[in-house]
Amino acid sequence: MRALYLECRMGAAGDMLMAALLELCNDRDDFLRRLNGAGIPNVVVTAELSKKCGIVGTRVRVAVGGREENFETQGGEGGNSHNNDSDNHEQLEHIHSGILHHHHGGVSHNHGDGTAHRHDEPHHRHNSYHDIEHLINSLNINDAVKKNALEVYKLIADAESRAHGVAVDKIHFHEVGDADAVADIVGVCMLMDELAPELILSSPVNLGGGHVRCAHGLLPVPAPATADILRNIPVYSDSVDGELCTPTGAALLKHFVKDFRGMPLMTVSKIGYGMGTKDFERANCLRAYIGEISGISNEENIAELSCNLDDMTPEAVSFAQQLLLDEGALDVYTLPAGMKKGRAGLIFTCLCCLEEKEKFLRLMFKHTATLGIREYITHRYILNREDKEVQTPIGKIRIKTAHGFGVQKSKPEYEDVARIAREKGMSIDDVLNSIKTPA
Repeated sequence: MRALYLECRMGAAGDMLMAALLELCNDRDDFLRRLNGAGIPNVVVTAELSKKCGIVGTRVRVAVGGREENFETQGGEGGNSHNNDSDNHEQLEHIHSGILHHHHGGVSHNHGDGTAHRHDEPHHRHNSYHDIEHLINSLNINDAVKKNALEVYKLIADAESRAHGVAVDKIHFHEVGDADAVADIVGVCMLMDELAPELILSSPVNLGGGHVRCAHGLLPVPAPATADILRNIPVYSDSVDGELCTPTGAALLKHFVKDFRGMPLMTVSKIGYGMGTKDFERANCLRAYIGEISGISNEENIAELSCNLDDMTPEAVSFAQQLLLDEGALDVYTLPAGMKKGRAGLIFTCLCCLEEKEKFLRLMFKHTATLGIREYITHRYILNREDKEVQTPIGKIRIKTAHGFGVQKSKPEYEDVARIAREKGMSIDDVLNSIKTPA
């Protein structure tokens, strides 16, 4: 299986991810030509060699209107610094793209570089989220790339909406900053489409620490939108003082990555290094590996929610179990257990996807008598599964097949077997003996 593994020990920003993937691309010049010809207004994307702690990689530069806005004053390499360890490009995301502007007339705001604009100035235009949608839909890129880019931007807009308490359609992005972020997002989506990995994995994400300066002042790292996007994703913070993961980087990871874990057994064919701007004691890069993973068909982290019950009737337990399964739980089961005061009881367990954890917590509290639920985040390996309908001597029946890890299994769908048994007055064994199950 062709797999992509992202190593985010120094976080993730859109330009760093694009640079790392660009190093895996067969024809970088052709890719940059097509990205620059996609139709993002006034944007030119270039790539150059960059060295961090003796490692040579690629740095992507996004120029809007002929310049990387405020590069000299954003704590970059050279020029004046705001005493903030963030990567210059990452910082811009908050000043111009990540942070919304919510205004009602001639109000001025600070742009983090000592300058201010009034919103009634004609040159200071903002784009709404729907403007961004229109821009992406108008680009000269294929439909799959458009779809992915729109879904990534929606993650950012939703997170900003929740973080700042403003409806998505009221969020406005600065025109230069949003063009910069659109270039990063579209570029990464184009590269993912071209590299076409069957599985995308990532390490847990380093967030950094300290504070980041934005239009609203100093915000803690991670910034609220970044923290919102990274819910249910393994993250950590170590000794690096500065913003390492940006809203754009977080949204791209959340959209594309199947699972966040240590690097699996992998035969690597190419390695890409995407460099940030700022220098730290360790190499400021995002590393990408592409290669083959054998034996692993599918894997993911899931939530295991459990509670102890000793005061419910069997009928009520059965009702709760079926309701959770109908709502999309991966599995629901009970185990017998001895409770306090010698009472017989059971352990009620629900397995669900991480993103649906809160829904199933509410359902378990509502439909069981428990006062507390335990959560475990666990990793599971899954065989690739497929259902197909086959014609047998006694009628059509669905066959469930599964393969991976060097094995292949098949089994008739019980509901179909039971239906035929009822219709023809046969036993379950008679029906099974009449079916030739594929090997």
